[in-house]
Amino acid sequence: MSEGTMQRRAQRDDQHDQRTQGAGGLSRLLAAAAALPVMLIVAGCSSDSDSGDDAQKAAASASASAEAGATVSAAPTVQAAAYQELPEACAVLSKKTLTELVPKDTKGKEGTSSDTATRASCSWSSLDNNGVKGSQYRWLNVSLLRFESDASTSADQRAQDYYAKQVQGAKTVSGAANTKTQALTGAGDQATTVRYDLKKKEGAFKQQTVVARVENVVVTVDYNGAGLAGEKTPNADTLTKAAEKAAKEAVASVRTANGEGTSGGSASPSPSKTSSKTSSATPSATASAKASATASKAASTTAAKAAAASSSKTSVKKS
Repeated sequence: MSEGTMQRRAQRDDQHDQRTQGAGGLSRLLAAAAALPVMLIVAGCSSDSDSGDDAQKAAASASASAEAGATVSAAPTVQAAAYQELPEACAVLSKKTLTELVPKDTKGKEGTSSDTATRASCSWSSLDNNGVKGSQYRWLNVSLLRFESDASTSADQRAQDYYAKQVQGAKTVSGAANTKTQALTGAGDQATTVRYDLKKKEGAFKQQTVVARVENVVVTVDYNGAGLAGEKTPNADTLTKAAEKAAKEAVASVRTANGEGTSGGSASPSPSKTSSKTSSATPSATASAKASATASKAASTTAAKAAAASSSKTSVKKS
């Protein structure tokens, strides 16, 4: 084989190798180009997944806020005190009533109190002296105690607790005999009369205690009588009726001092008092309801925005 032939063959082999190498490079380039859309699609899916996670997190956060608002709205609130005033203790009974119960003392003596808006009392002492024929003694005391609500207990509940203690105290007086207890109607929200006999060095006393509660105020009426120096002992039934009458008048005075009617019975609260009670409890409930509604609205808005953003990205990917 001639030298020229060998050179031409070598040139052909070199050109073949170059074409082969060129084809391999093109194949690699096409393969890379084909892989690029796949990478873009994967990246797009990952972006959509992240957007979905963000939307779920936002919706969960908004839902938690709504639940917190609902918890706030469900929290119990202590009702404010219904009555804010006490009447003047020595003026709770009419002069007519005082004349019947303590005829020799209708002015009374006011008890000492550092805060007459929450605690007040007045007492009357009457001695009808008949000389050698004996004397009739009467003693009357009216006490008023008004309660306020605290952080955990309503004023009404505190008044109920004190009322129960007063009744129990009257039933367990040391030295009392022939104790009788009976419920009394027409004197506030609840009332009880306790009567008993009590012997003292001055004579035999007939004691009557009437405890009445009207809203957050407790009224206690103590009335006793005795026949001294040989005078006959007063009739217990008569004294009891007088004490119960005084208790009803005192309850009526408490209501009047707080803008209600003058009836001594269990009358319904006046419109102004009803409005006052409603308004005292309404603001808290209204505020809680608004907070819950706002949180729920925020949750819905956030979820909607997240869903819209996710839908928009999906549309761009498809296009």
